[in-house]
Amino acid sequence: MVVTEDESLARFGLHPRAEHLAEIRELLAVETAKERASQGQGDTELMRICCVQLFFAGTLADAPLIWSAKSASMDANGAIDVQMLCGQGLAATKAYLREHTSEAAAAALSRILDGERWDEFEQFSVEGERARHAAWYDIELDA
Repeated sequence: MVVTEDESLARFGLHPRAEHLAEIRELLAVETAKERASQGQGDTELMRICCVQLFFAGTLADAPLIWSAKSASMDANGAIDVQMLCGQGLAATKAYLREHTSEAAAAALSRILDGERWDEFEQFSVEGERARHAAWYDIELDA
């Protein structure tokens, strides 16, 4: 079944329930594999909303998956912001990635550290990123 960005957003919202996270991860993995096989084959807009939904869920273990999606192609890299790796915050994400020895975790940590040097995290906060994504998708966040 093909799922679009709009369908994913309508079905799961920006802040998906825990029981939907496995499906979102699977959607992201499938689109990432397609995009990695040939740029343009994956739906980078669907990949983006999946990453936003995982950012809102704030599960540290999703950072390598989000990194894998971001690094799938030049298009995916542009669609998926490095800040999306940090749904639990910058410090917690860096600590988590330092503890894991996978290539994806090491590459994600390296990119985050580069982003800090390039001031991509200068104004970063989880709340600020949530507000930015809500505005992007024209959705009001619950107070």
